[in-house]
Amino acid sequence: MADIKDVKLAKQGKERILWAEQDMPVLGLIKEQFSDKKPFKGLNMGLCLHVTAETANLARTLKEGGANVYLCASNPLSTQDDVAASLTKDFGIDVYAIKGEDSDTYYKHIESILSHEPNVTMDDGADLISVIHKKHKKLIKNIKASMEETTTGVIRLRSMEAAGELKIPVIAVNDADAKHLFDNRYGTGQSTIDGIIRATDMLLAGKNFVVMGYGWCGKGLASRARGIGSNVIVTEIDPVKALEAVMDGFRVMKGTDAAKIGDIFCTVTGDINVIDGEHFENMKDGAIVSNSGHFDVEINIKKLKKIAKKVRIVKDFVEEYTLKDGKRIYLLAEGRLINLASAHGHPASVMDMSFSVQALSAEFAVMGKTVMSPGVYNVPKEIDERIAYLKLKSMNIEIDTLTKEQIKYLKSWQEGT
Repeated sequence: MADIKDVKLAKQGKERILWAEQDMPVLGLIKEQFSDKKPFKGLNMGLCLHVTAETANLARTLKEGGANVYLCASNPLSTQDDVAASLTKDFGIDVYAIKGEDSDTYYKHIESILSHEPNVTMDDGADLISVIHKKHKKLIKNIKASMEETTTGVIRLRSMEAAGELKIPVIAVNDADAKHLFDNRYGTGQSTIDGIIRATDMLLAGKNFVVMGYGWCGKGLASRARGIGSNVIVTEIDPVKALEAVMDGFRVMKGTDAAKIGDIFCTVTGDINVIDGEHFENMKDGAIVSNSGHFDVEINIKKLKKIAKKVRIVKDFVEEYTLKDGKRIYLLAEGRLINLASAHGHPASVMDMSFSVQALSAEFAVMGKTVMSPGVYNVPKEIDERIAYLKLKSMNIEIDTLTKEQIKYLKSWQEGT
């Protein structure tokens, strides 16, 4: 049985799901193919993903492919309750997710997914895989493969693999070009700005906007912050990425120096305590702190609470921490994913590609001629290229192809200057 907030929200949720579907043409084509081929017939698929309208269309696609689909949230604040209601009522998919659920409920919902003994799993942050390895090792033998959606999850899984602890084959969906070059950059960039604006109602133009981390998510966020008129500062620990940020026209400095002049801060690193005590102590009165990395560990909230003399909720998704010297620091969305906590997450158009990678990777895993051994695998190049081609086609864009002469030249080595 599902566990959702209110089934009466289903009408609004269905409208949202069908609206997103219009902007997900590639996934729509895959859904049609799955309807004919039924690649997942009889399989139980356990999904631990953000419960959004876009995810709903992925779940519907997998079900159309013959799967029994079970979905829980990969973050306590990212669930769209109306979508969860519609998936349950209108599309017959069991959902275990309630926006704002506490930690106990969050893990109870993961357990609910695992009670269905999934044959295939999909993760966004690797919590599902982690719980399986810690508490339900007996399920491992029946799991054909897992897909991992986000950078943080891939980091965890590669760590497990290196330690010899990963007992399931996992496809790193996040590392596919059709995913991270678009979802991480354009999706995170736009939706993070959207989340910060919705939470604060602030004008970002003219503000010193500090982007902490310059991976693909950081690049997208920095670009969009600059586009809206902010003075963007980047902090990094990787010299190559830092140099790239400089060449892209951003100011680059140490985090403690950026803390002194920043108005708005956002972490996008996948690491712990990126904003720490020394940063809080250096910040200006009224500084706004947020996170767009997967877990709520990038901001040291425990430290912030320790040095604060008073904490109060100002409005939805905004907490005011008054330090002992009277300085105020504003924490957004409890330090959780700001783009999904106070906004709607990535636009459907970019999730069209990410979830198409998910769907086709799952098909590859279950329909492949060879059984994959435990480990982290890259998405096959053919899937990347197929999705990019279909996306261009849906946008009425044509590209050139190589001539036979050009193919021959590229494969030869004899011709030179």
